[in-house]
Amino acid sequence: MTGIHITDIEAAINFWRTRSPSVEGATLAPPTRALAEVYAVMAVERRHEVDEAALPEAAWQAWLSWYRSTPDTPCIAICSTSQGDEICKGCGRTFAEVQYWTEMQPVQKRAIWRRITQEGTSWRFNKYAERAAEKKAF
Repeated sequence: MTGIHITDIEAAINFWRTRSPSVEGATLAPPTRALAEVYAVMAVERRHEVDEAALPEAAWQAWLSWYRSTPDTPCIAICSTSQGDEICKGCGRTFAEVQYWTEMQPVQKRAIWRRITQEGTSWRFNKYAERAAEKKAF
């Protein structure tokens, strides 16, 4: 089963820290605290992922609120899977991931986002970097 990666927990904590800063730096807002408790357990147990079913309800709801603030799809409207490619040159998803994206759960989508971000080979991640390098050359 796909789990929530620790980097997503960190991102959700930072989202909530910005949204609901602690009062005088002394206490955390409830959503931040719920996520921080999960993060602490993951750190102590040296785990990189946590099963969504293992999250306390407050942490799950806080994570979902963060998730809803992120882009839903990595699509950049250049879909080479429609041209027969198994991996989309535009976003880096497989044909099956593109095809079933709307049916996937948030945790599954985030796992795919993480993979394609780490790979960094799709145009979503490298086309603009190449263009910037070309401009510097002139």
